[in-house]
Amino acid sequence: MKLKRGIGKWDLVLLMVNSTIGAGIFGLPSKIFGLSGIYSIPAFFLCGLIVFILVLNFAEVSSRFKKTGGPYLYTLTAFGRFPAFLMGWLILITRLATYAALVNLFVTYTGYFHPILQESFAKTILIIGITVFFTIINYIGIRNTVVVSNILAISKLVPLFIFVIVGMFFINPELINLKQELPDLPSFSKSIFLLVFAFTGFEAIVVNTGEMKNPRHNLPFALMLSIGFVAIFYSFIQFVSIGTLPGLAGSEKPLADAAIIFMGPVGGLLITAGAIVSISGTLNTVMLIGSRLPFALSEEKQFPKIFSYIHKTFKTPTRSLILFSLVSLFVSLSGSFIYAVTISVISKVLILLIVSLALIKLRRDKPEERDYFKIPFGYGFAITGVLLSIWLLSSSKPVEFRDVLLTMFAGAILYIIFKFKSLRKNLLKK
Repeated sequence: MKLKRGIGKWDLVLLMVNSTIGAGIFGLPSKIFGLSGIYSIPAFFLCGLIVFILVLNFAEVSSRFKKTGGPYLYTLTAFGRFPAFLMGWLILITRLATYAALVNLFVTYTGYFHPILQESFAKTILIIGITVFFTIINYIGIRNTVVVSNILAISKLVPLFIFVIVGMFFINPELINLKQELPDLPSFSKSIFLLVFAFTGFEAIVVNTGEMKNPRHNLPFALMLSIGFVAIFYSFIQFVSIGTLPGLAGSEKPLADAAIIFMGPVGGLLITAGAIVSISGTLNTVMLIGSRLPFALSEEKQFPKIFSYIHKTFKTPTRSLILFSLVSLFVSLSGSFIYAVTISVISKVLILLIVSLALIKLRRDKPEERDYFKIPFGYGFAITGVLLSIWLLSSSKPVEFRDVLLTMFAGAILYIIFKFKSLRKNLLKK
């Protein structure tokens, strides 16, 4: 039995936008401004350009595949089973951490409406309720998931568009300091590194290739269009934030604080509601993506066979979904998710690095293939992608690398255990 291909071209674009525009844009403008000042605007454009180059590599590699798995499957084909397992493990851990962090952030934002929602019991009920809701949505079919995702994607864009359009009429020229000195290179590099968090998310959507219509054509289109749109949109948001909010660098919720200045309490309510909708949209896509990873690993016999089960009616990997939901719920309620947030950007950059390397390997190993989206100067873009990824990684802290290595070491141990059990089972059969 196969998964249902229920994700169309524009569904895919909205999924990409939904996954990329998450909670990051509601908090990052102040942190980036603190590092680079007015030059945070070109930092957004430069990060968008860097990610676009990496997206081109993604577009070519992803167009070669029709099965569910994304970067896990690319790594499997290009570099073999052990590197592929580590890639799948890394993506899975990142998705779990992202879900746990965002569902807790969702609960934090709801406290704007009533203080009781910040109490421990209320938080627990909310986290369980949200997780059950998105589990049911993803359980009953890919079209239901996509419809909910589309609604949330459009809903999250509305308040942000209002923020930009209204805010443009309240720009204070005195806050736009064009004479500011250039920031030092480490600060500017750190700005780019942090912005990777706001610009990524698309790399996880390709995991669901097995449920996409005509992925070889639609994936490259959706990847390039969504990243181009996000880069321009983010730059406008940053410009309005700088031009309307004095003391931007010290704000914990810059968009809400800026909106209150030029729209009053209604503006704060609008942005808070927008943040909640935005986080909801991202939670839905994280659930969709994360629930397919155990399935993809199981399909390649690197995870227990039980998780490759597909529901006869809904055509969804329900056992894989339930596993991801239960673990996500446990991590979300335990509070142990915090450490993993620090490895999120490094994990994403590593994925982009491996995909750039996979482009080179696949072109060399499969020169006879023609039915895929082949980018011009592919080797040049791939090498540029590798160098950019290494540069981005150089802006991270050693402690963050330690967390990534620990995560991958845990994955390697699981791989050895599962491999040993598989060999033992085969020997017993003989």
